[in-house]
Amino acid sequence: MYFCIGIMEKTVHAAVADIINKVHAYMRAHPESELHRQGKMFGVLVCSDQQYIAAFSAQLDGSYYHDEFVPPVYDAPTPPVGTTKAESQRLQRLLFANYSFLNSQGESKNLLDIFKDEQPILSPEEWFSKSAVSHQSSAFRLPPSGAGECCAPKLLQFAFAHGLKPIALAEFWVGAPSKTEIRREGVLYAPCSGKCVPILRHMLQGIDVNIISDDVRPRTTPASIEVIYEDDYLLVVNKPVGILSVPGKTDDPSLASILTEQRGYPVMPVHRLDQDTSGLLVLAKTAEVYKTLQAYFQRRDILKRYEAIIKGQGDNVQCTKDGMIDLPLLPNPYDRPRQMVNHEHGKAAVTRYCIRQQRADGTALVDFYPLTGRTHQLRVHAAHPDGLNAPILGDRLYGGAQADRLMLHAAEIHFVHPTTKEEMHFCIPSHFEI
Repeated sequence: MYFCIGIMEKTVHAAVADIINKVHAYMRAHPESELHRQGKMFGVLVCSDQQYIAAFSAQLDGSYYHDEFVPPVYDAPTPPVGTTKAESQRLQRLLFANYSFLNSQGESKNLLDIFKDEQPILSPEEWFSKSAVSHQSSAFRLPPSGAGECCAPKLLQFAFAHGLKPIALAEFWVGAPSKTEIRREGVLYAPCSGKCVPILRHMLQGIDVNIISDDVRPRTTPASIEVIYEDDYLLVVNKPVGILSVPGKTDDPSLASILTEQRGYPVMPVHRLDQDTSGLLVLAKTAEVYKTLQAYFQRRDILKRYEAIIKGQGDNVQCTKDGMIDLPLLPNPYDRPRQMVNHEHGKAAVTRYCIRQQRADGTALVDFYPLTGRTHQLRVHAAHPDGLNAPILGDRLYGGAQADRLMLHAAEIHFVHPTTKEEMHFCIPSHFEI
C-alpha cells in the first residue's frame, strides 16, 4: 500500500528497488550493522520531477545521518544518564514542542498540538502495569514515543521545507524479519495508525491523496449468505469472505445484523471470523444458548479446522509436515488492528498445523487447528519467522496480497448441541486444492 497523487506506479517500484539494492550494499560493507539482526522500515517519496528522496525510521546503526537519506525532523539531545522520571517527562514534552511539521499550505504544528485531541496510546508495558488505570485516566498524555521519526513524516517535512512537490510515497521493510511485528523485506506497508496517521492528517491537508492498495476484498450481498443448519436454538452459516461477523466501526453490514434483520429477532455469533475469512460460523438464537456455547469455547470443547494456502520465501515452505506453534499475541498499540508477538505480555496462542500438499510454486495447502482463539492468530502464526515463516496467501496485513482474497477458510467444526446434547459436525471444504 502506498499514497499516490497521480499515477506513478513504475517510478515508485523502481525507487523501492533502488533503495533495497543500496541498503543491501551497505549491509555487505557493514557486517556489524543492526540490519542483519533486526530490519528497518525505509521509505521513498517521488516528487514532481520523477526524482525521489529516501528515509529510514528512527536511527540506523546509532545515527540519524546517512548519505542519500533525509535528516531527522528534529535532532533531539540525549537525556543525561540518571535522569529522573519527572525530569524525563519534562524533557520529552520539550522535545515534542520542538518537533514541528509543515503541510503543503506552509502551516506548521508541533507534536503536542497534533496529538492533543487523539486517544491516548498505552505501550504494552503500561497496559499490563498496575498503574495502567491511572495512565488511562490522566488528563494529558504525551504523544507516543518515537512519533515523528517514521519515514513518511520525515520525507514530507523535507519536501515541504525545500519546495518539492510530493507525487507518491511508499514505505517498505529491508533487512532481517521482525521478531515482534510481521515485517517482510520488500513488502509495502501503510503508515502506522498510532504514530504516523495523526501527523499525516495534518501534513497532507490540501492534497488530493489516492491510496493505492492491495485490498481487493470482495463485497458481499445479504442474499449470498448460505445457512447450513438451523433449529430453534442456533444456526450455522457459511460466512462469505468480505463480510464482518459483528457490526464494526464502519457502516458495512455485518452477518449478525443481516440475519437479525431477515429473521426479525436477534441472532448472536458465538465466535468470530475475520472479515477476510470465509467459512463456518455458529450463531445463537437465545441468550442461554449463547452463554452455553461461549462456555464451550472457553473450555476448548469446540473443535475447529481451517484450510489455508500459505506461501514461503524461496521454492518451498520451510517447516515440518505437522507440528505446534506457540507464540503469545498482543494487539499492537501503535498500529491497530495488527497483532504482534510478545513473550512477556502476550496472551497464550497455540495452533496445531498439518501440511496436506506442497506445490512447485512455493505454496502449500495446510490445515490449522487453533487451540486458542486470539485475534489474527492463524495469520500471525503462519507469517511469523518463528511460526511457519509463510504468510497466508492474500493476507494484506501480514504478507502482501498475491491473491484476490485471503486464502483462509473455516472448513470444519465439532461441538455438542447445548440443548439436545447431540454431536454436531459440519464440514464445508474450501476447494483451495482445485
